[in-house]
Amino acid sequence: MTNLRKIFVPALAGMFALSTLGAGADAPPLKIGMVYSYTGSTAAAGPIVDAAMNAWLAQHNGMIAGRKVEIIRRDDTGPAPDIARRLATELVVQDHVDFLVGATYTPNGVAIASASTQSKTPYCMVNAAGQGLLAKAPYSTRLGVSMAQIADPLAKWAAKSGVKTVYNVLANYQPGIDGGKAFSDTFTAAGGKMIGEVLVPINNTEFTAYIQRVKDAKPDAVFVFVGAGIPAVAFFKGFHQAGLDKMGIRILASGDALEEDSLPQMGDEPAGVINSLNYSAVHPGKLNRDFVNAFHAADTTKTLEPDFFAVSAYDCMTAIDKAVTAQKGTLDPDKTMAIWAGLKWESPRGPIQIDPQTRDITQDMYMRKVTKQGAKYQNVEFSTIPAVKADGT
Repeated sequence: MTNLRKIFVPALAGMFALSTLGAGADAPPLKIGMVYSYTGSTAAAGPIVDAAMNAWLAQHNGMIAGRKVEIIRRDDTGPAPDIARRLATELVVQDHVDFLVGATYTPNGVAIASASTQSKTPYCMVNAAGQGLLAKAPYSTRLGVSMAQIADPLAKWAAKSGVKTVYNVLANYQPGIDGGKAFSDTFTAAGGKMIGEVLVPINNTEFTAYIQRVKDAKPDAVFVFVGAGIPAVAFFKGFHQAGLDKMGIRILASGDALEEDSLPQMGDEPAGVINSLNYSAVHPGKLNRDFVNAFHAADTTKTLEPDFFAVSAYDCMTAIDKAVTAQKGTLDPDKTMAIWAGLKWESPRGPIQIDPQTRDITQDMYMRKVTKQGAKYQNVEFSTIPAVKADGT
């Protein structure tokens, strides 16, 4: 921390001097520093977020409050908090960014938040689903989703739908542990019984031994959070190869395991799986249709689909726009955080609000069922749980 302080303190004077420049033709570009994953098991996450942020800019003539926008992107390479912290520090000190955006993983999100706090740079979390991340991060807000928001509605649905026993399969880091606790607490409070739990290494792709434990326990269902992308695909394949579906064991999934870009890699294996999340690409409404169309137009690869990463990044752009517009181009980090506190608007995912006390997100959560629509599977929403706070209440 001492070294960071030596770097940041002399840099802050220059940063705040720059922030006093007003909007208009002579104003410098608004700089947004993004730290996300472009390599590793979630390598598609970075390009998905790129397309979402570029979609927002395309809809707003490339401007925020009359200023051109420069997005400076850095690759965290995966769950690597030391790298994420270093990159965020460089973006603040060397590139003089006005805002930070990220991260794919909770440990990285915490690391970026520490750089945000030290430099007083407003930081918008796109993902990072662990609980309680903002308590010691006064210049951070989260527009992604928390594990309690995911797990609590799913556990309540399971208890009401005749599921009596559940076994947890969880990635062994904070979101997995938080999600497992939230699901277990809610499910048992509703009369269900947890009969086992196994923690697997983050980004694990070999599930044979862990799935055997589930098979031996013979639960009605398994609650799974193993992370998005390659690990989720591997889990579903292993689950079906082991024949657990033929035993009548159901999967209750954290919705990130069934993100839109992963579904095509799973074949028919996720058909009918019940899951919960804050967004689906087929969420009804004009705002989402416009977002999806803009996303596809901005996707240079023409292969990606908008997912929960994408809508969160898109909403971070809206939050930044609202803060800069309200300050008429003169940026002060404390004023930005005051503007964000309590801010609410209609997102492509539905109504969202930044909690004025916690700076965390309150949002509608959706129960979804993987259903084939035309030639591909989609997460079709069948129930809405309105205005869920980050603690699941």
